[in-house]
Amino acid sequence: MIEAKKTIVKTEREINYNYYISLPKNIENRKLPLIVFLHGLDERGDDVEKVKIHGIPKIFEKDNDFECITVSPQCPGDSIWVAELRTLKTFIDEIVRDYNVDEDRIYLTGLSMGGYGTWYMAMTYPDMFAAIAPVCGGGLPWYAGVLKMPVWAFHGEVDSVVSVEESKNMVREINKTGGNAKLTIFENVDHDSWNYAYTDELINWILRQHR
Repeated sequence: MIEAKKTIVKTEREINYNYYISLPKNIENRKLPLIVFLHGLDERGDDVEKVKIHGIPKIFEKDNDFECITVSPQCPGDSIWVAELRTLKTFIDEIVRDYNVDEDRIYLTGLSMGGYGTWYMAMTYPDMFAAIAPVCGGGLPWYAGVLKMPVWAFHGEVDSVVSVEESKNMVREINKTGGNAKLTIFENVDHDSWNYAYTDELINWILRQHR
């Protein structure tokens, strides 16, 4: 089950972050992997309930057997994830410290605006994540070679908001520079590929990866 919380993240400014966190039943005396989820544009603001509409928190709201911690912060209403990278890094560092996270098993995924955030966060802090799974986002293909962790990207074939070419370009450039990226394209799917991407198969793939 997931629990809503709030924290103040301090970098060069102070930001209130609402977030959801889920913990397995027994976390005593062991390090656990951490999945960080970044939501889309419409879930920004102060109503943290919006964050669990899609993706990782939607899955982890129900009882399951996944042995990991998940955390799903809420982006402030006047910002976007690519503008929050430093603050997000500080937030993740605090979660890692407070919950005894296995630092070799930190994962990042997100959809739409959060898909962009996933690409940009991983490019900015490429040594932080054991794997990433961006959904219908985009990044900087000319800089994609910095991404050496396993990548599984997802996109709708006929996405009318974020072109599927965004994911294709990123995956192609990663693999051209010796990286390890794959792309799943959902046929005849528009800008809702998260409804097909976030499955037990993806979570199991994520949790198999190590830095």
